[in-house]
Amino acid sequence: MPCGILCAMDERMTDLEIRLAHLEAAIDELTQTVLRQQQALTATGEQLEFIKSLLGDLSPAAVRPLSEETPPPHY
Repeated sequence: MPCGILCAMDERMTDLEIRLAHLEAAIDELTQTVLRQQQALTATGEQLEFIKSLLGDLSPAAVRPLSEETPPPHY
């Protein structure tokens, strides 16, 4: 019995399996990328909170109100 339709279907099935394997690899790579970005965002958020706490700890005398600032020399 000649291959004909069966061979064509087998070839098509093989092509689909190859495409599926490539798509699964791409999904895995994208998942890893999203994970790394989430970790970076978390770390950045923690750093921001730390900096905010440092700024909150500054004494009020470190920054004078605008009304107490001397005007620049060109005024």
